[in-house]
Amino acid sequence: MLATLVGLLCLLAVTRAHAAPQNIKGLGSQDALLVLDPTGQVVFSHNPDRPMVPASTLKVLTSLAAFHYLGADYRFPTDFFLDADHNLVIKGYGDPLLISEIIAPLARELAVRLPSEIHDILLDGTYFEGPQTMPGVSTSTNPYDAPIGALCANFNTVFFTHADGRLQSAEEQTPLLPMVAERIRRSGLKEGRIVLSPDQDEPTRYVGQLFRYFLEREGVVVRGEVRLVTNPVSGASLVYRQLSPYRLPQVVQRLLEYSNNFTANQLLMAMGAWCYGPPATLDKGVRALTAYARDVVGVQQGVFVEGSGISRRNRLSVRDMALILSHFRPHFHLMTSKNREFYKTGTLKGVRTRVGYIEVQSGQFYSFALFRNRPGSTTDPVMRQVHRALSAHSP
Repeated sequence: MLATLVGLLCLLAVTRAHAAPQNIKGLGSQDALLVLDPTGQVVFSHNPDRPMVPASTLKVLTSLAAFHYLGADYRFPTDFFLDADHNLVIKGYGDPLLISEIIAPLARELAVRLPSEIHDILLDGTYFEGPQTMPGVSTSTNPYDAPIGALCANFNTVFFTHADGRLQSAEEQTPLLPMVAERIRRSGLKEGRIVLSPDQDEPTRYVGQLFRYFLEREGVVVRGEVRLVTNPVSGASLVYRQLSPYRLPQVVQRLLEYSNNFTANQLLMAMGAWCYGPPATLDKGVRALTAYARDVVGVQQGVFVEGSGISRRNRLSVRDMALILSHFRPHFHLMTSKNREFYKTGTLKGVRTRVGYIEVQSGQFYSFALFRNRPGSTTDPVMRQVHRALSAHSP
């Protein structure tokens, strides 16, 4: 009888601790919230199985799948060949962090391996099926609408300004190339960022022009043109293989910090090619992501059409997200953190989402997933209530 009484008292204590968040206000039919304690027990549940638009919180799953397929030590390569006619061939494999700060020293390295004069710069972007625009992406000049491709630089965007009455690069490390200056003039914009267009393979050609600029700065004379190739160049010898200085955890950390849609879908395409062979296609990437979610994580009802969350056709429930978070737990430190919360947010018109972990006690993490799919909603009021409830009632 004493044992039964003790058991009832313990059950009451747990029930009270878990019942506290039931006082959370402001949740409606288009909202979903699931909070789990460190053992995986449900603390609070509201519409846990309703499929909803996850927005950029989908990037947590995409990052997990990239770890699974590519491995934590993976570094994106870029290959450089020289053919019999002294043409430099650049072959890309989807490196999302091929930026000016990397290209400048890379050109210095290439300059000591190349002849003093080369003819054409040939661009091989065939590892991906052409520069592509993902579902949900528009033709705006916003960086989140940048296209993807096997050979890209500076996230397929150019940051510019006007100074002293003329157009200039807004980044000291990046030259304002003539091909981009003309695009900016036609746009009528005075400053900001312009997105490179997939039309006529503009992102790939931009990479070639950047390498030409930096190679010529290092004393390599480029006599010919910058042009694309549609098939691998036969008879070319490998001069240098560049491995990105960023390992996959560093790529993921930047992806989550800046919620970079371009990087997320570069990872999606890379894992598709890894699983099903090149060329990388959207279909292969989505198949790889779906297979990982279903077979490894246990997400059976998720709907994925790309990897960044920009498309409103993606669907997850907060219970699905809880499964994803349980697998992402070893990587929680890659998320943005504030006030003992490690989190990833998502924003679309009429959609606000937030997922992650709350460290209530040292080393004790509660996981949470909050999806709000209705206009005018924000996550802050609900998350303040969750924090207060967990702080007051956690064991």
